[in-house]
Amino acid sequence: MCRPDYFTVSYRINPWMFPENPTNTTLAVEQWERLYAIYQELGFDVHLIDPIEGLPDMVYSANGGFTLDGIAYGAKFTYDERAAEGPAYLAWLAEQGFTPHEAAEVNEGEGDMLLVGDVILAGTGFRTSTASHRELAEAVGREVISLTLVDPEFYHLDTAIAVLDPDPAPGQKANIAYLPKAFDEASQAILRERYPDAIIATEEDAAVLGLNSFSDGLHVVIASRATDFDRQLRERGYEPIGVDLSELLLGGGGVKCCTLELRR
Repeated sequence: MCRPDYFTVSYRINPWMFPENPTNTTLAVEQWERLYAIYQELGFDVHLIDPIEGLPDMVYSANGGFTLDGIAYGAKFTYDERAAEGPAYLAWLAEQGFTPHEAAEVNEGEGDMLLVGDVILAGTGFRTSTASHRELAEAVGREVISLTLVDPEFYHLDTAIAVLDPDPAPGQKANIAYLPKAFDEASQAILRERYPDAIIATEEDAAVLGLNSFSDGLHVVIASRATDFDRQLRERGYEPIGVDLSELLLGGGGVKCCTLELRR
């Protein structure tokens, strides 16, 4: 994770960002600290990367890369405003003992690359190229399934899919929650076939980035305003934990955006 000490909205690179509207950095830090505390209360080992002045979106650490089996696949950002984050995160991951793999293809890390059981779901359409999906598969040796995003409000895969069972027990099947309208027809067909028991999120919950969540297979940290998603999770036996990240939503990010998983 990365503290939002320099968070602000000073440019517009997604539909959520309005630089003309004021942001409150102090409030952003307070809300982020609550998320950090929740992770600690759940017993997770949370590592912090130092924020860099001039990189206000660095708080969205999920975009900084993708890690699996001790390999760190680096991010190569679409927009110049975030370009410096990629090398900063990859250098930090190398310091943490990961084998760095510098990307040749444009990608925005876990924003568009989600591990679901034994496969990686990878998004394209706005920020991450399909060529990076092939590069990722070669780097980590896992099957990568490409999904095409079509709604500009859900420009990263982690805004349209929530991984509910990241590491299912033997004999159990990984499951997800998702918003069908965020994907083209071919991608919807893939999701229906692979995840017939998936939770289908409402547009209202997706619009507050309710799907931009983190799950350990039981506890699911979600946007507190995603009330119907909360209800559906409870009905399936999960334990949702709501958190207010409304200030960080002004930059287009939520729970998952602030969380890069370190898979050693």
